[in-house]
Amino acid sequence: MPESVTPLDGATCSGFVTIKDAGLVGMILLRAELDDADVVSALDGAGFALPGAGELVGGLGNGALWMSPDELMVLCAHDAAEATAATLAEALGGLHVLVANVSDARAVFRLSGEGPAVREVLAKLSPADLRQAVLPPGRVRRTRLAQVPAAFWFASDNEAVLICFRSVAGYVLDLLSRVSTPGSEVGHF
Repeated sequence: MPESVTPLDGATCSGFVTIKDAGLVGMILLRAELDDADVVSALDGAGFALPGAGELVGGLGNGALWMSPDELMVLCAHDAAEATAATLAEALGGLHVLVANVSDARAVFRLSGEGPAVREVLAKLSPADLRQAVLPPGRVRRTRLAQVPAAFWFASDNEAVLICFRSVAGYVLDLLSRVSTPGSEVGHF
């Protein structure tokens, strides 16, 4: 089987924000009734914490994102994704759930900049309310970037992580690089 590669092969763009291909990340989509005690117990038994609504626990190498009332995105090392998906499927066996390894169907970016620069870049492309009080580190936002769906969160005040579909990774990189061109700052935040 061929080795997995990111769609952008480590691309980096620098403007008033730096945009980097975050590399390969393991991502397992879990669809289930997240408030079901059996689901919560099975997740806990498999070593996964259940984030609250709109939250994340952990980070890129080991975490979980709340995506909707019946959907989680479990994050792990890319080379551990198949085994992690199998562990989850086994732990949730017998329950009405969907466990799917979607690692190679997604692209991940890291955005970094000083002060409110990262929020400003994302605000130029997304209708989401990106004020610090609304979207502090630890909260996940599923939204659109121009014409495509995406999800992002702030890892810190100066860094965000963004996930989109692999098929639109080049488009997203182009959008992000254009709106972070030096001199295009609007001072929104």
